[in-house]
Amino acid sequence: MPKPPWLRRRIPEPGRSPFVARVLSDLSLHTVCQEAQCPNQGECYGRGTATFLLLGPGCTRRCAFCAVTKGPSRPDPDEPEAVAEAAWRLELVFCVLTMVTRDDLADGGAAHMAAAVRAIKNKRSEQGVEVLISDLKGDPAAIDAVMQAGPEVLNHNLETVPRLYPHIRPQADYRRSLAVLAQADRSGPRPVTKSGLMLGLGETMAEVLQVMEDLRAAGCDLITLGQYLAPSSRHAPVARYIEPAEFKNLEREASRLGFLGWAAGPYVRSSYGAADLFRLAAGRRRPRAG
Repeated sequence: MPKPPWLRRRIPEPGRSPFVARVLSDLSLHTVCQEAQCPNQGECYGRGTATFLLLGPGCTRRCAFCAVTKGPSRPDPDEPEAVAEAAWRLELVFCVLTMVTRDDLADGGAAHMAAAVRAIKNKRSEQGVEVLISDLKGDPAAIDAVMQAGPEVLNHNLETVPRLYPHIRPQADYRRSLAVLAQADRSGPRPVTKSGLMLGLGETMAEVLQVMEDLRAAGCDLITLGQYLAPSSRHAPVARYIEPAEFKNLEREASRLGFLGWAAGPYVRSSYGAADLFRLAAGRRRPRAG
């Protein structure tokens, strides 16, 4: 399917890209920018930022949309400190940590993610951290272990509508993913909660709106909505390209439903503009009653 005009854009200037690549190489770190073939990599690296991928680069699940390598590797016990060092060298004021799904680990990798959050904050106490976690097999103790490390934002993506899960996310469970966000909403100290969807996989707009309503019912504060782009011919094909006007309409719906912040557009991804979305939510959120 040929790409429409609104998906065309200029190649960004390299900016700080060589420096970012050197830091990542020196510390043997992975990024979701590279492993997931994110179309925003050049822009983000050029600004001197990156989204770290922990416990990777291999994943234990086989989602039809994802470019990340399949098959887990042995966790690196030094990775949390290496991520903290990279965040320090890159002078990040807001750091985003993602992870591959590790169903082979007893806690799904929760302790490893929590250790990375603590390492970052030990190096710079005022550092903001967003964690994009797997469903951690729905284990409440594992989810709580990550939250107790004190991330400012807990992100878990639903990715698509429940009807498409058997094909797109066969090892995931829609209700289990909603429960992850609901647990974070009930926790104390409560982080800002966030989720995201890829559009263009064959969903209807009515289904997307229902997912947005389900997210709000689970207490989700922030939402990202972007265009799915197939990494290769081996992945799920693009069913259609979403018109810019449709993204604008979804922004209006996000406002109507009471999300504290949203980002919707062809190149929007989970961590895109993460710091700005967090600040927006933090400014709008009211203290919990009682």
